[in-house]
Amino acid sequence: MRLVHVVTHPEVRIDPAIPVTRWSLSDTGRARMQAFAAWPRLRRADRLFCSTEAKAVEAAQILQRSLGLSAHAVAALGENDRSATGFLHKEAFEQAADEFFAHPAQSFRGWERAVDAQRRIVDAMERLLREAGAGDTVVVSHGAVGTLLKCHLKGCAITRAEDQPAQGHVYTFEAATRRLLHDWRRLEDAAADAPA
Repeated sequence: MRLVHVVTHPEVRIDPAIPVTRWSLSDTGRARMQAFAAWPRLRRADRLFCSTEAKAVEAAQILQRSLGLSAHAVAALGENDRSATGFLHKEAFEQAADEFFAHPAQSFRGWERAVDAQRRIVDAMERLLREAGAGDTVVVSHGAVGTLLKCHLKGCAITRAEDQPAQGHVYTFEAATRRLLHDWRRLEDAAADAPA
């Protein structure tokens, strides 16, 4: 059974002076990703993908070194385009994210619509899976990316209720059937698993 592990980057260094797409992992985020790299299930992977955003690339590079795989950056796995508003402080961002998920067919102040982002992400994932090898696939991306994909896999409406509890989580689905095998788990909790 081929599996797909959808991983979200852990904590980042927030810098309003730098575009969000260029934010890097914080020391805590790097440490959490290094702990996750010990997850026994990852040893069955033969394909590693990530978005082109710096934080996802850095997270994938940690796995790359541990697994001996090349990380392939795919622009279509990037977070929903929020450049229209620029940096938003935490409270304003959370309110904006609520609107993004609550009204998926509408653009929040110029953001990419959730329905469009979901279509882009699902199409990208389908392309990756058609090219996949015999082993598992690991995709390192972002919270909204994983959430929109998970809603598609579950066949449910786009909703923030399916969002990760915090940065740095993973869920797994079966490649052949697209069946979700487990919901979001903290990276460290997954890393404590025995091999499947």
